[in-house]
Amino acid sequence: MWRLIKAVLVLAILGLAGLVGYAYLADLAPDSTEVKVPVILNVD
Repeated sequence: MWRLIKAVLVLAILGLAGLVGYAYLADLAPDSTEVKVPVILNVD
């Protein structure tokens, strides 16, 4: 039973470390594009 708990804890720690490493090392910047939309105002 303890062996199973150890394995789950080790996998959780490795998964968390992998997620943190991916967040720091991956290029997660969004692509930016300029959008121009004309606006019609009804001023009466």
